[in-house]
Amino acid sequence: MYIAIMGYGTVGSGVAEVIMNNQANIAKTAGQESIDIKYILDLRDFPGDVNEKLMIKDFSKILEDDDIKVVVETMGGLHPAFEFVSSCLQKGKSVVTSNKELVAAKGDILIKLAEENNVNFLFEASVGGGIPVLRPIGQCLAANRITEVAGILNGTTNFILTMMIDKNMSFEDALKLAQDNGYAEKDPTADIEGHDAGRKICILSSLCFGKHVFPEDIYMQGITKVSLTDVEYAKAWGGVIKLIGRAKKLSDDKISALVSPAFVKNGSQLASTNDVFNAILVRGDAVGDVVFYGRGAGKLPTASAVVADVIDCAQHLEKRKDYGWESGTTGYVVDYNEIETAMFIRAKADNKDAAKECIDSAFEGAQFIEKESADENEIAFVTPVLKECKIEEVLSSLGSIDILSKIRIVDY
Repeated sequence: MYIAIMGYGTVGSGVAEVIMNNQANIAKTAGQESIDIKYILDLRDFPGDVNEKLMIKDFSKILEDDDIKVVVETMGGLHPAFEFVSSCLQKGKSVVTSNKELVAAKGDILIKLAEENNVNFLFEASVGGGIPVLRPIGQCLAANRITEVAGILNGTTNFILTMMIDKNMSFEDALKLAQDNGYAEKDPTADIEGHDAGRKICILSSLCFGKHVFPEDIYMQGITKVSLTDVEYAKAWGGVIKLIGRAKKLSDDKISALVSPAFVKNGSQLASTNDVFNAILVRGDAVGDVVFYGRGAGKLPTASAVVADVIDCAQHLEKRKDYGWESGTTGYVVDYNEIETAMFIRAKADNKDAAKECIDSAFEGAQFIEKESADENEIAFVTPVLKECKIEEVLSSLGSIDILSKIRIVDY
């Protein structure tokens, strides 16, 4: 059986490496005499590369070659990846991708195209890199009604927060260290502003709850405003700050979904997930909480997940796997202001004692947090669980305090 790879960057070259190194075993597992790479599409030249003879720059060669049964898309981005993948599916070729942006934005369309053309569109590597998570959700947890999914979905931000927590580094210094170590891109916006984790929670919630969730429908907040002072208060509270993507089924036609920094209690499996590691928690009505843990990126771990999908496609030639979700609908994701949460608030006031009395009166059951070496006029507290819009309303009524920081509390 022949396959083609579109995109010869970190993941694409890793896919080629894994297939070449384990070719006989992969073919045997897939039930094929052989699995061979026929083309590698990339606009760049790779002189001296072991796969130089396979390189092409014309997509139509892949599209028009009936020998190509499975196409691997590791180009990244939305365009021209969407057009190329759509064309392959319409031509009767199964497609495997690691492209989270593509799946989050266009997954419902591509799943439908695969169904119409009796081929498969698989994307295990788009969320956890080398961590098996989508297939276990779709198959091993199929007997469950999944009610929530949440996790640390971005290794770059988790590394930065770990350095802030363990090494007392500023955000800026921790980001520079992440870039120096190759964990963060030169332009880290997608990571530090929560976009990468947002795309992943879109895919996870789409699969868990059965309806497409669009990135533009969920609230995404990154870690750029998290300070060392907030980290110290989290420690005094009994936890740590993590960037958490999460989604919850509210009813048959409503879910909540968002990405933001959050206080997580010590002892939680998410609280103890450090450095560049990811952890994804799935909450089912029968199984309870299940956590998938590992490195969420990397050349060979991600390539491993891609090749596993290639094997799956090879085992299901000319037949479809029942895998995917329905199209999304307007209003399916509720506004984040309607989500109930407890909130950590850090503020300052000229009259601290009077301000605390006002807070205690406005937020019945507010929990004040004290830490060593706090600024004289600084106040920190955790609100009771309320809708976010209600928390904002009450805070606005406290005219005597200046809000410095707001961070959500989670119970994972």
